[in-house]
Amino acid sequence: MSITRETREPFVGSMMRLALHWVLEEIYAGVTAAGYTDLSRAQVGMFRYPTSEGLRPTELAQRLRVTKQSVNDLLRGVERLGYLELVRDPADGRARIIRLTARGRQLEDVLYRCAGAAEAGIASLLDAGAFGEFRATLERLVKAINEGTLTRVS
Repeated sequence: MSITRETREPFVGSMMRLALHWVLEEIYAGVTAAGYTDLSRAQVGMFRYPTSEGLRPTELAQRLRVTKQSVNDLLRGVERLGYLELVRDPADGRARIIRLTARGRQLEDVLYRCAGAAEAGIASLLDAGAFGEFRATLERLVKAINEGTLTRVS
């Protein structure tokens, strides 16, 4: 029996992407329900764990895997809305760093709660043991990626 487009099973990456998109939609819905209706999905996406506080725009672009121009456009829009400011980096006067305003820190707190609610939604689908194992497995995977010990198969 040959594998066709109709019989292909999704790989882990595809399933992780679909799950991530669900989580991001849940977070965005929570953010807008909390009254932050002036932000686009892309702008909300800049506020993630770990915080962008203290990063240079180029570092944020790398973290988000977008171009520097894209991140600068997003930052200018969010700055105009009062969620952050771009200030001179004391270590390099030519560079700028991101500083969250009080409004930006409040938004970050809302996002964290919304992400927690999305996680609770996933946990409610699974029994406690399965969710604990799922979370521990993800933690192990993320640790290997961060340490550079996940081997690439050619």
